[in-house]
Amino acid sequence: MTVKILADSACDLPLNFYNENNVVLFPLKVQINDQDYEDVKTIDPKTVYDTIRSGVVPKTSQVSPLLFEEVFTEMAEKNEEGIYIAFSSELSGTYSTAVMILDQVKEKYPDFQLTIVDTKCASLGAGLVVMEAAKLSLQNATKEEILADVSKRCKHMEHIFTVEDLDYLAKGGRVSKASAFLGGLLNIKPILNMEEGKLVPIEKIRGQKKVFRRIIEIMKERGSRLDEQIIGISHADTEATALEVKEMIMNEFHPKEVYISSIGSAIGSHTGPGTISIFFLH
Repeated sequence: MTVKILADSACDLPLNFYNENNVVLFPLKVQINDQDYEDVKTIDPKTVYDTIRSGVVPKTSQVSPLLFEEVFTEMAEKNEEGIYIAFSSELSGTYSTAVMILDQVKEKYPDFQLTIVDTKCASLGAGLVVMEAAKLSLQNATKEEILADVSKRCKHMEHIFTVEDLDYLAKGGRVSKASAFLGGLLNIKPILNMEEGKLVPIEKIRGQKKVFRRIIEIMKERGSRLDEQIIGISHADTEATALEVKEMIMNEFHPKEVYISSIGSAIGSHTGPGTISIFFLH
């Protein structure tokens, strides 16, 4: 029996990926004007970005504990083993809730073999990990082999990204108010990364073109064997810019593939429109 892979919508993979690769999807929730939606399933990112541009700030919440309980119980009853590749515990309570529910399910099914991984990753940083795990599962790799790969990728995953306006992240508590500096006043664009699962601004650059040139330099400084990797780009309603960045990366590093996806409704509610993120292994 193949190892079941589970993921939440914060990994920003499209719905067809889950269907085609037999991956279980746990959607985070998005609330707009008191109406609840399921990320990926019942709301699309464009709706979220248009809402933000209109001045309404969406709220987000973690995956439903009840959904965790239903899926885990069903797997336990079928004696299935699995790996849940979860959104960084530093950015959401989803991981902690999943661990709590798993403990409850194991009281009734003590032999249930599910491992929950705190990726300390977000968006396609987690998505690239999920993609490789799904591929290994379909190739009938053992649980230990998949976990080793997941662990290695999570540990080495770089997240380099720039946002149009740090205020969105500050409002959602994802960066400190002190970090939401100057910004649009002087056309200064921040470059951020993830450290221990948290978002941390690392540089301020004036002008978008310079930002992407600097991101390419950071990739050179931090990346390892980029020509052998699948590099990820996720964007918040700015596909044309994502394609430009893809061309820069292809010309500079000649990777195996550059995979582009939209930043989903849950994460996009915090980053706001105009965000571009690049993911690769160091």
